[in-house]
Amino acid sequence: MKTTIEKIQDKLISIDGTALAFERAGSGSALILVHGTGADHTRWSAILPRLAGSFKIFSLDRRGRGASGDAQEYCIQREYEDIATLAASIQEPVDILGHSFGAACVLGAASMIPNLRRLILYEPPMLREQHNPIRLELIRRMEEALQNGDREAVVIILLNEMLHVPLVAIDMMRNSAAWAGQISAAHTIPRELRNSDAYGQNLDVLKSITAKTLFLLGGDSLESFKTTTATLLGLLPNSEVSVLPGQQHSAMLTAPDLFASEVSRFLLDSE
Repeated sequence: MKTTIEKIQDKLISIDGTALAFERAGSGSALILVHGTGADHTRWSAILPRLAGSFKIFSLDRRGRGASGDAQEYCIQREYEDIATLAASIQEPVDILGHSFGAACVLGAASMIPNLRRLILYEPPMLREQHNPIRLELIRRMEEALQNGDREAVVIILLNEMLHVPLVAIDMMRNSAAWAGQISAAHTIPRELRNSDAYGQNLDVLKSITAKTLFLLGGDSLESFKTTTATLLGLLPNSEVSVLPGQQHSAMLTAPDLFASEVSRFLLDSE
């Protein structure tokens, strides 16, 4: 259900001293939203009005994106700490929804969050994907484009050559308000891609995540996402999967009603 909502911008300081920005909206039980690569907290704009009537939402700008700060050196462990810091500041049980690389960060942070209640993970990155030579070449080209000052090329390589978004759709994205933010944060894309499967280096840690977990999977998503979701489903002892018919990797944009209804169903039915 859509509703008119008040959005409040806020900040907190992570463990390493980095300022993290987030947006608060809605009322109800606490729900943290963690976006993926090539995005910021506005990635959730379409589903926010559909969830804010039932949940108190905290939409994080991950470090290096949006209004959040950054550190001189990148370490994925800091991403885990950022999510745990936000969760600790809420001081009540929290549910967390992570998309893509954001889902990887949520998995890495889970053991650090004593007030964690439930997880929703939408297509985490592929396990052991760093061994793919084609992918590594794409990352190399992104890093070369950054060195040459061509930040837009980084975003286009990610969207078109890695995620197979059609060029006509990318042209439409160029006209959106979010495009400038994607270009501004282009430097964060290669570093995240080089760390995308770090969450799966120790599978025993994943087996210890006992929070009730929902995996969301697009019915038309790449086979690699389906394979990874099936693997993770077998590792997390209290997990289930929901397939979003006709969707791929960005259902929060392409089917916000369907996406929000699945989130609400899982969280409200398991109260």
